[in-house]
Amino acid sequence: MNHDIDIKKVRVNCFRQSKVAGEFMLQLRVPGGLIDAKYLSVIQEICQRWGNGTFHIGTRQTLNAPGIKYEYIDEVNKFIKDYIKGVDVEMCDVDMEVNEAGYPTIGARNVMSCIGNAHCIKGNVNTYKLARKIEKLVFPSHYHIKVAVAGCPNDCVKGNFNDFGVMGVHKQVYDIDRCIGCGSCVEACEHHATGVLSLNAQGKIDKDTCCCVGCGECSLICPTGAWSRGKQLYRVTLGGRTGKQNPRAGKLFLNWVTEDVVLGMFANWQKFSAWALDYKPEYLHGGHLIDRVGYKAFVKHIFEGVEFNPEAKMADDIYWAENEQRGNMHVMPLSQHKFAGPSDERGYSFAPKTK
Repeated sequence: MNHDIDIKKVRVNCFRQSKVAGEFMLQLRVPGGLIDAKYLSVIQEICQRWGNGTFHIGTRQTLNAPGIKYEYIDEVNKFIKDYIKGVDVEMCDVDMEVNEAGYPTIGARNVMSCIGNAHCIKGNVNTYKLARKIEKLVFPSHYHIKVAVAGCPNDCVKGNFNDFGVMGVHKQVYDIDRCIGCGSCVEACEHHATGVLSLNAQGKIDKDTCCCVGCGECSLICPTGAWSRGKQLYRVTLGGRTGKQNPRAGKLFLNWVTEDVVLGMFANWQKFSAWALDYKPEYLHGGHLIDRVGYKAFVKHIFEGVEFNPEAKMADDIYWAENEQRGNMHVMPLSQHKFAGPSDERGYSFAPKTK
């Protein structure tokens, strides 16, 4: 077969090009990383019937079927119609037409999440439910965005390296009358969090509220229930990304905001992206788009019509750190390194071997 293929069109259809000419990998969306187990038979049949018999769990929690030949793409698209309807339309309430042409766009990447408080004892929020709500707001769209939802500041899902990293937090509530002064919360906070708790002379707890990250370690360990998770809130990091050219960690953008603020922000994403790109979608991920527009203009558009809760905090400005990979910061020939302590005859304290 002569493979005269429009690669861009196939990619928009959620098929990724392979190094083998004429072969592609389908990526099935799994918003929030949690679906009914019955759908595993769908990806199994795709892999065995049209693929090369192997299965790949995507780094963005997609279900991937490698080795699909170009001539089978139409058949595969017809086959996944019920999957798309069941997962995006019925599970996430996405407003989209489902036909036999497969996914309408790759645009907004699969919204990832950890298992959250549906299982994890550390989880502060139901991550996959929030992920599904975000999916409804950002998909389908030709405008690119990467989102990850973490149940707590442990950030196991690595939201810090996404355009938006959403993390569940709580304003912990302290009942002084239930406290027996055992110090368990102080030790837990010191070992697992930010060390903001201390025992005072009366055998009760003092807290440095400015540095509390809302993780809930105190509530988790307290034997008497003196600490409890209070109002459910979120923190959001912005502009994180991987990549060869300008990788960087996200910066703290929002703290102590409600779910309504988070969803209001995502509800404006497509409108903001359209304005920023003059209504001409291009392959440009969210963080790069924010860089192009500038932080102040981004904030103005992304929070249009959004009402903040009283506890909410937002970055007045964000100063992105220079990326070490691009600038070769701290990387230099061994002969230029400076070391403390005893050195060998060449001046190296650890005598590195070079050819």
